[in-house]
Amino acid sequence: MTMKVLFTGADGYIGTLLGPYLLERGIEAVGLDTGFYRSGWLYPTNVPRPMILSKDIRSITAEDLEGFDAVAHLAELSNDPLGQQDPGLTHEINHGGSVHLANLARKAGIKRFVYMSSCSVYGVGKPDQILDETSDVNPQTAYAECKVKVEIDLIKMAGDDFEPCFLRNATAYGASPRQRFDIVLNDLSGLAWTTKKIKLLSDGSPWRPLVHALDMCQAVYLSLMAPADAIRGQKYNVGSSDQNYRVIEIAQIVANEFPGCELEVGTQGADNRSYRVNFDKIQKVLPDFKCQWTAQLGAKQLHNVFKSVKMTEEDFRSAPYTRLKMLMKLRDANLLDSKLFWKTPELATA
Repeated sequence: MTMKVLFTGADGYIGTLLGPYLLERGIEAVGLDTGFYRSGWLYPTNVPRPMILSKDIRSITAEDLEGFDAVAHLAELSNDPLGQQDPGLTHEINHGGSVHLANLARKAGIKRFVYMSSCSVYGVGKPDQILDETSDVNPQTAYAECKVKVEIDLIKMAGDDFEPCFLRNATAYGASPRQRFDIVLNDLSGLAWTTKKIKLLSDGSPWRPLVHALDMCQAVYLSLMAPADAIRGQKYNVGSSDQNYRVIEIAQIVANEFPGCELEVGTQGADNRSYRVNFDKIQKVLPDFKCQWTAQLGAKQLHNVFKSVKMTEEDFRSAPYTRLKMLMKLRDANLLDSKLFWKTPELATA
């Protein structure tokens, strides 16, 4: 029997890859997205795409969930600068909206609920400390605080009738038709291609674990297919222990991929997030999981995309590829209200 999955954030950076990924593996995937980033489309693709429902997660009803076997929940205000613009609204959407969706799913008899959490819950690690799922969380931003709150609330719901699991993803990288340039490797690659100069705003010493967007899709798929006892109530880091990098190392990898690129290092920055992460647990929970990508391969993939589409600096800096820029643009155009609801329903499907 074919599994039918609703996945939220379907028109986002990861969701645009996840839909075809699930369809190709025999899952009947249906997407849901509020449509903030649909104007961004960096490169064409001819892969099958799922049907997508245009709706805000705060407005989901029980009827929307009828007939589904599982939910994969990606849709939230994504990344720290965006979340910090209005922490109260971030909590309303990311925490409140996610718990609302989980409650409806449980009431609808949907057992499997895959939640895209983040390694950002670890915040600031101690020097030489390598964090795992038993480590204390130390969220530094509204975005990370919400991830922790959702995990806490959904774990309380876990039981025979509800199987939530929590994928604490490392920082994403790699190409997607709906590209993001507000995450570190993608941003540095875009700078290298369009300006021939990588300028770090910090000294590059903070640690960041990285994971390719397609490896995140792999983790979602395997979490949907795993036995209930393996994943119910489980938190597991998604990535690879050999892909913990200092920011300066990421910059050097990118500079090596883009010949003739100048690398300029700054001084210690205001962003104090720095953490290294252990990824052993995911191998026990999902034995078939294995990262297929490295930072070097990701930089090469992006380089090939930039060449094929002849990406310009204007493309790189345009609003659709930076979350905060795009939402501010929609607000300034009076298309969204103060709570980030579309002012007229038809705008969501534009």
